[in-house]
Amino acid sequence: MNRAAATVARYVLVEARRSSLPWIAAGALLAVLALSGFLARVAITESASLQTAVCAALLRACAVFLIATHVVSSVVREADDKGLELALSLPISRPAWYLGKLLGFACTGALIAALFAMPLLAGSKTSDLAAWALALAVETALVAAAALFFAAALGQTVSAIAATAGLYLLARSMSAMQAIAASPLADESTGGQAARWVLDAFALLLPRLDAVARGDWLLYGAPAGAELAATVAGMAIYLILLAAAGLFDFSRRNL
Repeated sequence: MNRAAATVARYVLVEARRSSLPWIAAGALLAVLALSGFLARVAITESASLQTAVCAALLRACAVFLIATHVVSSVVREADDKGLELALSLPISRPAWYLGKLLGFACTGALIAALFAMPLLAGSKTSDLAAWALALAVETALVAAAALFFAAALGQTVSAIAATAGLYLLARSMSAMQAIAASPLADESTGGQAARWVLDAFALLLPRLDAVARGDWLLYGAPAGAELAATVAGMAIYLILLAAAGLFDFSRRNL
């Protein structure tokens, strides 16, 4: 990566530090700890395990939501304030700007993942927590790539956030939808089979987000190294595809 892209990434991190994102992340962390602590107090058995599982699930959702909204709001605000036109008037190419933005947002997501992993040290093994934090960092990078793509393509905050959330929720729920479609009570007619084929086709096009950064990793152990590497590699491939699609769309548009 050239110097221009690295400079853009650095300014993205500076923008994130100077914005309200660190305070919102800290507030979300405190709120999740308070809620999980309350649930652990009212639980009859396995209070520590319940607290860890709830905390991990809520922190994962908060990390995804924070990085998606931050990316979309930053990109749309820059476009509305003519900052994008100013940046491209400088000796910097469009690919360098786009990849620099993506790198900066991915690093921001990794920092959020590291922050959210710290409170879980007390209730989980270090190796399992490291695998969970790594998967969450890659997941936030993928969400950042999707949010950057939709924000640059649509140019509207609500539309971009809705599209990013729709893609994320579909990727998270696709395995459950396939399991329901393949159940013994499923419709065996031609229409039912066609619906299952459509679901299988969509599943091939979406990342397996339901299999990463799971809360049970902290309770029963993270996957083996080969399985974890395959899961992370699958998300990394999808991230590269999103980056390529975003670069293609951003490079062909007239600003």
